[in-house]
Amino acid sequence: MVISVRPAAVFEDVRAVLGPKSPGANVCWCLSYRIPSKLNNELRGPARGEYVAGLCRGETPPGVLAHDGDEPVGWAAVAPRADTSYARSRTIPKVDDLPVWSLWCVRVRPGHRGSRISHALIAGAVEFARARGAPVIEAYPLDNGDAKVDLTMAYAGLRKNFERAGFVHAADTTSVLAGHPRILMRLDLR
Repeated sequence: MVISVRPAAVFEDVRAVLGPKSPGANVCWCLSYRIPSKLNNELRGPARGEYVAGLCRGETPPGVLAHDGDEPVGWAAVAPRADTSYARSRTIPKVDDLPVWSLWCVRVRPGHRGSRISHALIAGAVEFARARGAPVIEAYPLDNGDAKVDLTMAYAGLRKNFERAGFVHAADTTSVLAGHPRILMRLDLR
């Protein structure tokens, strides 16, 4: 398996990883932290995918995709923190005034897990942010130690995976996901 990570500019590839089996389903599409709550609640069914298609056509794609050959097998959401709900978060602190980028979702398709794809996605997201001038990239993973994590709630990533990628603990948070505390981790890209 040779994994390549590239910008998520092809909507059909994003749909393969994030889209629902039923076109009318209301799935996240990784919009929950990207857009204001009001808009997130208003977008229903196919409108959610249409919104993401617009993001894919934009100047800066909404994240990165891992591919095994031509098959999309994973996704990571990455964008300037100022463009996400983390900019206004009461549970995830702001560490300083640098124009940091946020990496908040890492997803690997079923059937491809356990193949180190999440590691490739983290590295690809770091390079994506660096190439766009980010001085620092942040993540908000679960600090689960050795405890098991429900796969549907592991989208935030795990502390140990970010440590392997060179991220360091920058702050505690008051956010809890799936019963595990989340921490703020950073990687300086300067």
